[in-house]
Amino acid sequence: MNEEMEKVKREPSKGRSQLLAIVLVVLLALGAGFGGGIAAMRYMMGGFDFDLRDGSTIGGDSEIQINVREDVTIAEAIAQKVLPSVVGISTVTEQEAGSFFGFGDGYKYDAQSIGTGVIVHENGYILTNSHVVNDGDTKSLTVSLFDGSDVEGTVLWSDANLDLAVVKVEASGLVVAEMGDSDEVSIGAYAAAIGNPLGLDFERSMSQGIISGLNRSIAVGSGGGSSGMEGLMQTDATINSGNSGGPLLNSRGQVIGINTAKAASGEGMGFAIPINVAKPIVAQIMENGTFKRAYIGITGVGLEEQTYYSAEELLAEFGTNEGIYVASVLPGGGAEAAGLLEGDVILRFQDEEVGTMNRLNTMLVAYRPGDQVELFVLRSGSEQIFRVTLTDGTAAQ
Repeated sequence: MNEEMEKVKREPSKGRSQLLAIVLVVLLALGAGFGGGIAAMRYMMGGFDFDLRDGSTIGGDSEIQINVREDVTIAEAIAQKVLPSVVGISTVTEQEAGSFFGFGDGYKYDAQSIGTGVIVHENGYILTNSHVVNDGDTKSLTVSLFDGSDVEGTVLWSDANLDLAVVKVEASGLVVAEMGDSDEVSIGAYAAAIGNPLGLDFERSMSQGIISGLNRSIAVGSGGGSSGMEGLMQTDATINSGNSGGPLLNSRGQVIGINTAKAASGEGMGFAIPINVAKPIVAQIMENGTFKRAYIGITGVGLEEQTYYSAEELLAEFGTNEGIYVASVLPGGGAEAAGLLEGDVILRFQDEEVGTMNRLNTMLVAYRPGDQVELFVLRSGSEQIFRVTLTDGTAAQ
């Protein structure tokens, strides 16, 4: 099995981050007999902590409620409720192999991979990871339903940065998973994971544990640089390759996260994207058929992420050692219209601290083009408030 290996770091508890020398495994099972291998999976940005719009919830109340009898465990009750909502996602993608020791021109081959998804609407909307569907670039996509049938699926939307995707199928009688509130999750709370570890031979396998940590960051190395995801939930519920896109559940059988990665060099360290990140995305796709990403119109870097300056030097140079340094203001964006300038430092977004571009971009998921937001900006030693009208940044992703 070909598994991608990536680096991870732990979210700092205020102050400088400390790297944790562990390795991430892409939670995607690769089928045998298709040449093996798959294109590099990209992970960027995570998020949490935003207010949802009215009507932006998905899933709805389930008719099946967890009411544990003396002879039934919580895990059994959750399985009865959620298993029908979990699907297998099989994709075939075209891969290219290089020449053999410099001889020949190389060749192309079809690679099959298997992941997991969860049904979020009775009309056939399925939530999964972007890397499960190869960021939307597939030759074919098949969804395996609980009743044993296989149906063709279509990728409506995917975002490699958020590592989320929405797939649509035409099928009847689908059982919708109930959505929870990831903002209410606490460390030590019960957690269960369902997915297709190592492929469909072990479909809908379930494991259980607890929420081990919140607001985790994982740094993903690629070549000479790195990117990352923030705001992830950490769990010790066993997660294996093939679990990508599957649900992380609370004790009521509600989806609180989408499983996305595990640490290969340590046991019991899995990571999930909080479901509240996905809710406004899925709601907008169901409403409009697509997701239009809100856009401020800057490029920037988090001061706490850079390594060239010390904290003292940052204070002397910029007047702060936290926030986002505005490297450029892009023409035609809301930031330009509002008067932001290169060299400004964004301290807060809607009066919430933002230390990195990843966090800022993820917070923007809860907003739509045309919304007005407040940026608290440090300029020439004084703090100013700029009201920015967000624009459509779909093409700028």
